[in-house]
Amino acid sequence: MDSIVLYTDEIDYLEDAVEELVEQLEGFEFKSNSLGILLAEEDTDYLELYKLLSEKWDFPIIGCTAMAMFNGKDGYCSNGISIMILTADDCRFSVGITDTLSTANYQDCISTTYKDVSAAVDNEEKLIISYGVLVTEDDDVAGDALVNALSTAGNGVPIYGGLASDNFNFTRNRVFLNDTIVDNGLAMALIAGNINPKYICVNSIENRANFSFEITESRSNQVFRLGNGTFVEALERAGVAVDKDDVIGEYLLSPFVVTIKQPDGDTVEAARNLSMLNHERGSGTFLGAAPEGSYLGIGIINREDVQKSDDFAFDEITKLINESDYEYKTFFVTTCAARFLALASNTKAEAEVCIDRLPDGCSLLGMYAFGEFCPTKGTKTGKYYNMFHNFTFTILAI
Repeated sequence: MDSIVLYTDEIDYLEDAVEELVEQLEGFEFKSNSLGILLAEEDTDYLELYKLLSEKWDFPIIGCTAMAMFNGKDGYCSNGISIMILTADDCRFSVGITDTLSTANYQDCISTTYKDVSAAVDNEEKLIISYGVLVTEDDDVAGDALVNALSTAGNGVPIYGGLASDNFNFTRNRVFLNDTIVDNGLAMALIAGNINPKYICVNSIENRANFSFEITESRSNQVFRLGNGTFVEALERAGVAVDKDDVIGEYLLSPFVVTIKQPDGDTVEAARNLSMLNHERGSGTFLGAAPEGSYLGIGIINREDVQKSDDFAFDEITKLINESDYEYKTFFVTTCAARFLALASNTKAEAEVCIDRLPDGCSLLGMYAFGEFCPTKGTKTGKYYNMFHNFTFTILAI
């Protein structure tokens, strides 16, 4: 599979933007099957953009809004439009997008959409690239619910991608497929054929506080009780901040770690950002699910840990691809918007690592997301499980 990343910072004059993108294709050879994956800042008139792109290209495009993006050539891009084009003779692509999701319909809707998309590649897909929007109806549906529903529909086919982001207003994040935009939905591209995807995720949490409790009562991403007491009581005993309701800033450099037991007895760790406290109920709301029976701990990190973990992630993905005879030319990075905030004034740091570590002749597309989709290795068996993450740097190589 070959690929190329195109970028423009022009979003006001879309005809000019499309011309800039097309000019960058000079010398690039399209093969029989192609797919576009597009990231755009929230102010982009996507429908007009797609209309112009469809006059130039006849392949499908999926994507989402992104608060910031980066690529292997331009580095960090705080605005604009980026598109990765994948093309191959020995791969097939199939795309789909759900209708608007709700807490009542998301499982059936994702399952139905997936079945239709999978049938178009004869149910032979080896990878799912997916972008979603957090469903917020009566209750939040954590990103885990979207990943779990998609993983169930796909019988465990690896899922990579993340939640669309915006400039932290959480109201303008959306997903795209061709001429369709969905505010609360899930877009997906299935890839079948000659690929051997490799993936790695790193949450930067090397040091942990003396805090570990079993979650004895929770609902999705809301934790009510740890052990024999409330969630807030456990935090108070640990001597950490509980004086506010909105605490995402206070816990930005103290992400939690949830150890989740899998049905086969294995366990998987995932980072979780604490968002809100409810003092009346004694509960806490996370940006990812924390199931009952899981164990919850607190990580302690600094900005240097964030940058160091990016290098470690590239070291690990390099080991994986060197073990294979497959020729890897394409890299995707999805990293958490909370990491962006944690880097403070050095917001270009992660993009700079990507440029420095990208192998020669390869393309890379990256984004800051409101949550990351990436398979994670179990702590006991080494088996990979599809997972939703917070505060995590992830890489996909294909």
